Amino acid sequence: MRHYRFIDVATQGYVALVGLLVLIFHNETVPQWRWLVLGHLGLVGMIHLLICEEATGRHGALLRFVRHFYPIMLYVPIYNETGHLNQMFATGMLDPWFIRMEERLFGCQPSLLFMDKLPYLWVSEVFYVSYFSYYIMITGCGLALYRQDRRQFFHYITLVSVVFYACFLVYIFLPVVGPRIFYRDFGDFDLPAAVMPTTVPDFPAAVQKGPFFQIMALIYHHFETPGAAFPSSHVAVAVTTLYFSWRYIRGIRWAHAVVVVLLCLSTVYCRYHYAVDIPGGLVMAGMVIWAGNHLMRRWDGRVAEAVEVGQGEGKKVEKKL
Repeated sequence: MRHYRFIDVATQGYVALVGLLVLIFHNETVPQWRWLVLGHLGLVGMIHLLICEEATGRHGALLRFVRHFYPIMLYVPIYNETGHLNQMFATGMLDPWFIRMEERLFGCQPSLLFMDKLPYLWVSEVFYVSYFSYYIMITGCGLALYRQDRRQFFHYITLVSVVFYACFLVYIFLPVVGPRIFYRDFGDFDLPAAVMPTTVPDFPAAVQKGPFFQIMALIYHHFETPGAAFPSSHVAVAVTTLYFSWRYIRGIRWAHAVVVVLLCLSTVYCRYHYAVDIPGGLVMAGMVIWAGNHLMRRWDGRVAEAVEVGQGEGKKVEKKL
């Protein structure tokens, strides 16, 4: 275990925990549960082999890069997996409860009215670009810190990954589709008539002409999974990346902050999330950043040193620790 970092323990722990949940709680909604359990066991083993092989020092920069970035490579498959497991603990989707809560809090459905009030191409493209920037934030901040200071990078990849794992775990227990449920059928689940709005506005024609509207429609068609709306991982992870630009990449922090604010608003404008998903994501980010820093101080002394010192941008250290 001497070559393990906290990120390795967190990743293997999440994979092992989900495999254990499938083993114990699988039902007819998870017909391939045996293969899933074996897959999780195999992934834990593969991560261990990767860590041990890289630690020998016999391989070059490519293996070292994979060893450090492998959590990012796992985000999409383990995110998609939550959509296949979220009926082990729930029956159907929990959207009716969230729709009623939105009505009580706001007297309307903000996720339907926001775009309807601003149905302009330039407005929609600003929000869709901001929503898309999420993918750039994750890899861009990671690559910048990887080149700038490996200790800062280890700090970054750990907290971003743990934020993802925490959100994914919630999605397994708390399946919520989000406002898209007003527009599509999700399996055998239909919204009760009591929570269905009298009028569901169409996406304005001007909005649909936007290139980033089309890009996000393509991404959601191929990679989105039902039941992963609360809390918003877009908000939680974007805020976490902002924490690191504010701390370590100060040259972009104000511009990054503006984009993150727009991203939070875009989750509702673009009809991907209910308004309450935003504070849910903010709370998730705050909790994980606090807890993650605490746990890293206990597990990984070298990363903890970077956390304590809080070095600014431009500080160089050796490229391999």
